[in-house]
Amino acid sequence: MAGENNNQAVRSYQPQFKELLQAVFRKQAYFGEFFGGQLQALDGITHNQKAFTVKTSDIPVVVGAEYNKGKDVAFGTGTANSSRFGERTEVIYSDTDVNYAWEWVLHEGIDRHTVNADFNGAVADRLDLQAQAKVQMFDDHGGQFISSIASETKTVTDLTADNITKLFNDLATAYVNMEAVGQKMAWVNPALYNALVDHPLTTTSKSSTANIDENGILNFKGFRIKEVPEAKFQKGEIAYTSIVGVGRQFTGIDTARTIEAIDFDGVALQGAGKAGEFILPANKKAVIKVTTGTASK
Repeated sequence: MAGENNNQAVRSYQPQFKELLQAVFRKQAYFGEFFGGQLQALDGITHNQKAFTVKTSDIPVVVGAEYNKGKDVAFGTGTANSSRFGERTEVIYSDTDVNYAWEWVLHEGIDRHTVNADFNGAVADRLDLQAQAKVQMFDDHGGQFISSIASETKTVTDLTADNITKLFNDLATAYVNMEAVGQKMAWVNPALYNALVDHPLTTTSKSSTANIDENGILNFKGFRIKEVPEAKFQKGEIAYTSIVGVGRQFTGIDTARTIEAIDFDGVALQGAGKAGEFILPANKKAVIKVTTGTASK
């Protein structure tokens, strides 16, 4: 960020802002684990709709029968028209365009006469604070995205110990039955988090890692637990569960710059970009949300 800008009409900060966004995302994004723990960011984007293209294949994995040793399979009358490995499945990948879904901007002014701080330091500070604000925006959209693509909704009437036990037993069963591979994680609101900490099962006699003094719990029924502010959930929702890393969140930076202002003695700090989220259709089955009462899916 160092360097004078006084004699330059425009100075670009796209690479620096990209690094700030990614660093802040890794530290502060509540739903970061859902999106693989990283924000995929591009600076100087050239497409106004498409973020990137992924190669996907919807061909199921065929589990063959045992190796066929028949005398007329691949040999004898079956020569050149049969195989002891069984039927061959052709693997074909298709290109899937991933589009941006929403936009963000920043627009601030730094006046040399009133900033009352090192000018270039002020630019660096504001870019850092803007990165933090944008990551919170990414998190809000991330929660909306997770809610919208959840394959199943489980509802609890209240947070009694019995209801919580049944909920997590049902969730655990669901992931076993779908044969999901990977770390299971539950993002929970403060009320459910506190109920888990206070749960009768979270005792030392059960070898629980819950810490009442610090109001902390790391795992419950095979799920890594993370407390998330209520505002990150949609109305009536109290938890999201999934396998870690099933989705991706991304942003493209159109610009991040300072430009000399004409109506005050200083610079306008400007930025604009696009962002979005993506999950393979097959991964949606690993996303479940939890509601209270009669909240609809």
